[in-house]
Amino acid sequence: MSETSTEKTHAGMSSSQWVRMAIELGPLAVFFVMNAQADRFFGNEEAQNIFYATGAFMVATVISLTYSQIRFRKIPTMPLVSGIFIIVFGALTLWLQDDEFIKLKPTIVNALFAAALLGAAMMGKPVMKNLFDGAFDLTDQGWMVLTVRWGLFFIFLGVINEIVWRNFSTDFWVSFKLFGVMPLTMVFGMAQIPVLTRYAPLRDEKVPAAD
Repeated sequence: MSETSTEKTHAGMSSSQWVRMAIELGPLAVFFVMNAQADRFFGNEEAQNIFYATGAFMVATVISLTYSQIRFRKIPTMPLVSGIFIIVFGALTLWLQDDEFIKLKPTIVNALFAAALLGAAMMGKPVMKNLFDGAFDLTDQGWMVLTVRWGLFFIFLGVINEIVWRNFSTDFWVSFKLFGVMPLTMVFGMAQIPVLTRYAPLRDEKVPAAD
């Protein structure tokens, strides 16, 4: 039995997909813990926690991407792009001692993803087919539906990020990234499961000949 067939789950996701999800959650969990506990770990002022958390976030992201490369022999496009922005905006945050850079990062990344997906959809290119890397088997129409829906969802995430970081405390924003954005993303992803069924390619089935 092949590795692919043994890894498939009833929800259409393989164990590899769940591992990738865990890899993406790891750096966020580190970010949350360091923002909450850095002053206890290092004796710094509590107001400086976000900067320690940002540094730890950057390190955890590099480790996560490196593990992904070793484990799967590749790094998916979205985590790679997000990781690059984490390093760049994290470095600006630490260098300038201004946490607005790391807070703006999700808005910019989500806007970039939304523009890429919706722009591709306008040109008739369902790019989600490439981003999901063969995890699902859909018709081109199904991939187009997912491309548009995810593009709109990234716009929603960008708007939500702007509302939260501009109107609430840093601690609330960090908590929302882990306990708000990730659950929202998972719920949205699960809500797309009917698309997998509706737009599954038709398969020819052999009908036994009548006696």
